[in-house]
Amino acid sequence: MGWEVARVKGRLALLIALVALVAAAATADPLVFRPKPSDEVLHNPHMGFQTFQRFNGDPLYGRRWSEVGPTEFGPPPPSLENENYPFTTVAYCRWYWDTIEPDDGVYRWEIIDAALATARERGQTLAIRVMCHDSGGRHDVPEWFKKTGARGAARVVMRDRGTTYWVPDYSDPLYVKYWTRLSKALAERYDGHVDLESVDIASIGPWGEWSTKPVAPPMSAKAELVDCYTQNFKKTPLLMQFDDPPSLAHAVAQGTGWRADCLGDMGHWGPEWCHMLDFYPRGIAYGRATDAWKKAPVAFEVCDVMASWYERDWDVDYVFDEAVKWHTTYINAKSSPLPEAYDERVEKLLKRIGYRFRLRRFACAPAVKAGAEMRFDTWWENTGCAPIYRRYDLAIRLQSEEGVVVMKTDADITTWLPGDIIYDSAVVIPEGLAPGRYALCVGLLDPLTAKPKIRFAQEGRNDDGWYTLGEIDVAAPGDDVEQFTERGAP
Repeated sequence: MGWEVARVKGRLALLIALVALVAAAATADPLVFRPKPSDEVLHNPHMGFQTFQRFNGDPLYGRRWSEVGPTEFGPPPPSLENENYPFTTVAYCRWYWDTIEPDDGVYRWEIIDAALATARERGQTLAIRVMCHDSGGRHDVPEWFKKTGARGAARVVMRDRGTTYWVPDYSDPLYVKYWTRLSKALAERYDGHVDLESVDIASIGPWGEWSTKPVAPPMSAKAELVDCYTQNFKKTPLLMQFDDPPSLAHAVAQGTGWRADCLGDMGHWGPEWCHMLDFYPRGIAYGRATDAWKKAPVAFEVCDVMASWYERDWDVDYVFDEAVKWHTTYINAKSSPLPEAYDERVEKLLKRIGYRFRLRRFACAPAVKAGAEMRFDTWWENTGCAPIYRRYDLAIRLQSEEGVVVMKTDADITTWLPGDIIYDSAVVIPEGLAPGRYALCVGLLDPLTAKPKIRFAQEGRNDDGWYTLGEIDVAAPGDDVEQFTERGAP
């Protein structure tokens, strides 16, 4: 009986060896691609510096800028470059209420329509704000609104400017009614517009900045003047003005981002108080806005213009580091020339704010078969300080002289926060794809055009926007192909 046991054990050992050999053959080492990184500035959509009341290629302001948004728009200039100012993918414009609704219920949508069209012509999307009034009396609330009998202060002296203006009572039901009507009309026409980047919640105060002086309305009224945006804009990101922490907290709790003026202020109003050291850190905390950036953008507007930063010797490195720490996506530098001494710092900043994607590793089987799944493992890195807030389609392309096929994945890149992203999935190779050797490419596609739109921080970009990783085989029908099995950590 001993020899029979030995024979059985021998056959079992042989069987185990054969199974192991077949398994090894079926799960050979994966094909691994590691793209080389690139350190270039990426002028990607939905991030970076903004032009202000201007578009790419327009003349810059000098040391003073205009709070009056454009109402006339000319043809594109010969060049879209901005001298002494970064190229941008986002324009930012704001208009007063009396400009957009000069008569009761009569809206000048042609202004915003033309601004959106101009932004598209110049390679930009458009962020907007409609403001209730200024602080100089040139743009009070509309005259027709005053005639409704709405409550307001006759004239209030702005001590720091020596000017006067009419202040509505923001808690007056008439004010809430008509401002709500305006914001609802904006949403009905523009929410989700492909060229609309964001909308500011600008219900209260000069320039819509939520300064509630001289008399602060009750929180119930302020909440209504936030909710008239959040209840109507469901697609386009909303940015809440920063100045009133309780209102900011109410807005970000509903998923808005936020926007703050006077980035860089290290003593503009005196030596005892400044935005950078006093207002922003406390306002973010008391406004409960610490994590708002994970779902919606953060935007800053510079204090004065950056040329004045240089003249006052403000610590620009500290300012930019704080902007990154606060997860900034946009910076409005008021379309005023930047000091040449800041060129290297601005270039470095442009590589840190917003999102910045790099594919670190892509692994798949050396060969795939038409009609079957192509499994892949990927390791990405977002070296920016924020996610992207708009959906783009991560896609894989196989291309050869025999044909080309594009396969979209189910990746949701809006969840790709700063740091490492592991995304493992599969796509199905269409049946009928001819066998042969194919270039393997990846890209982030615009959902409207189905063409690559997002640049990666890596080499290998083709003229058509796709990034070539290498080559892969498509097997002929009936051929056996190796299954893809990941082996170990990246």
